[in-house]
Amino acid sequence: MKPILAAALSIFCAAVANAAPSQGEYLARAADCVACHTAEGGAPYAGGRAFVLPMGTIYSPNITPDHDTGVGDYTDDEWVAAIQHGIGRGGRHLYPAMPYTSYSRMTRKDALAIKAYIFTLPPIHKDNESNHLGFPFNQRWGLRFWDMVNASGRAFEPDSARSPEWNRGAYLVQALGHCGECHTPRNWMMGLKTGQDLAGAVQAGWMSYNITSDREYGIGAWSDADLAQYLSTGTAPHHGPASGPMADAISNSLRFLTPQDIHAIVAYLRTVPAQQRGPEIVTAARQTDADNALGAHIFETACAGCHLPNGEGRQSPWAALAGSHSAGDPAGTNTLQILMHGSELQTPTGLVFMHSFAGSYTDEELAAVARYVTSQFSGRKDELTAAEFGRARVQVTAAK
Repeated sequence: MKPILAAALSIFCAAVANAAPSQGEYLARAADCVACHTAEGGAPYAGGRAFVLPMGTIYSPNITPDHDTGVGDYTDDEWVAAIQHGIGRGGRHLYPAMPYTSYSRMTRKDALAIKAYIFTLPPIHKDNESNHLGFPFNQRWGLRFWDMVNASGRAFEPDSARSPEWNRGAYLVQALGHCGECHTPRNWMMGLKTGQDLAGAVQAGWMSYNITSDREYGIGAWSDADLAQYLSTGTAPHHGPASGPMADAISNSLRFLTPQDIHAIVAYLRTVPAQQRGPEIVTAARQTDADNALGAHIFETACAGCHLPNGEGRQSPWAALAGSHSAGDPAGTNTLQILMHGSELQTPTGLVFMHSFAGSYTDEELAAVARYVTSQFSGRKDELTAAEFGRARVQVTAAK
């Protein structure tokens, strides 16, 4: 009997091991773990991605199951403490660049399923980068006071008055997807502002737009089909393509979610209280040919080949500018970032990208084409100046 029992136990354990990582892989994608824990050009989950913040630079750690430099020795309780409470091994506080304020709503079961998946990955021996933070931000003990003010530690509680679909969407947005970490404004302590959930904010130089139910500033005027398509593919008719961190979120996370989960997110977002907060949308007279001759010339020679003169995009909907949030933002926040850094997005048909124009054009030329794009495709006045591109160029050089 012993060989039979041993064989049965082996089959059972193998089945459990295979089932848990499969669920854990899906949850890890929903939580977008790989985006933060992978450096540009680096191995997945091996850490090293830099987060340039007002108080300094923080690097994500290696979370492969390496026993020396990764998380291979983490117990279940230690893993959950880090995920839900921002407490690393030995009671060391994690910086809230790790979105534990949102992950606190994650269930222990889901957190451990993610751990089970992570522990199936190849261990990578890679030392963690040292953070570059000045005093007092390099004193981790101070984070216990930050947590007292900014981290509720509340677990997700389903609303019995809502449908199962709505509750699933709320859990995905609030906990796993941690959407508020980018789309909610922050207070002077860099905590999320209460009462302004998903009202839009500038994060790491990119504008994360208002995604409340407001029809003017948010997504209240979007159809359910457009929202679902945008979340799944990074584009929707007359809304332009995702770029920057949102393109990363779609490439690494949202495009892998089931249609049911995407629709659940849409159902929840529909009920988020409207916030009338966003870029000042002021329709202005289009710039005259004399004022905008330089921008028009650059667009026609360098941009229209992909975007087309009318902004509808050649061959690919991801090249469309008409209706784009970024092209319609008078502040030009994301337009500046795209021109300086480029953008890329994984789509069902492969990688689409726009390369950086910073090395080929002067600050004056970049500002001119940015103003032209906003004027041409939204009828709004863009106030971007050459000086802003110059400051961005200095930041790029310093980062290298």
